[in-house]
Amino acid sequence: MMQSVPRLLIAIGIGATLTGGAQAAGDPAVGKVKFATCTGCHAIPGYTNAYPNYHVPRLGGQHPDYTVAALNGYQTGERQHPTMHANAFPLNEQDMRDIAAFLAGARTAAIPAPIRGDAAAGKTKSATCVACHGADGNGNIPLYPRLAGQHEDYLRKALADYQSGARKNPVMKGIVATLSARDVADLAAYFASQPNGLTVVKSD
Repeated sequence: MMQSVPRLLIAIGIGATLTGGAQAAGDPAVGKVKFATCTGCHAIPGYTNAYPNYHVPRLGGQHPDYTVAALNGYQTGERQHPTMHANAFPLNEQDMRDIAAFLAGARTAAIPAPIRGDAAAGKTKSATCVACHGADGNGNIPLYPRLAGQHEDYLRKALADYQSGARKNPVMKGIVATLSARDVADLAAYFASQPNGLTVVKSD
């Protein structure tokens, strides 16, 4: 599986180069204004999604290109979440880039959260994640999300969704196919426990 990852990364990288070059850069000041309707969930420490119950993701410090891709996914319905679809639907490409630029720099002091899984075991199991997400979840490939500091239960939910097909990504589908529930818990614990990662969005 891992032999196919570099080839796919190259293909994705070429596509990003061809499409991204024509887009205007995001304006973080404008993005802060456009993000105002999102603060009710993403700027509140500890805020959780209901049914199923899990923390909404930390977005402060996330890669802009990944944020744009995620918003596009919610807009088209590729990623399923009614509230996120409603919020993303009216956005144009520039709106998304402005919001993403704001989020990339909207980090706060991270508050350590209790870790439920075995982070040490997760580190050992994370070898196949390094190529895309970096050794500590602070990878620098723009189209792949930073994972360090993300809520543990959100990471568990994301991995479970890739396993079930609720979230679709050809690389992740192969990576998660053989993971047990224990593997998922340990990986989520490892990346959630890493320092210098994502935070709740700074709102003032």
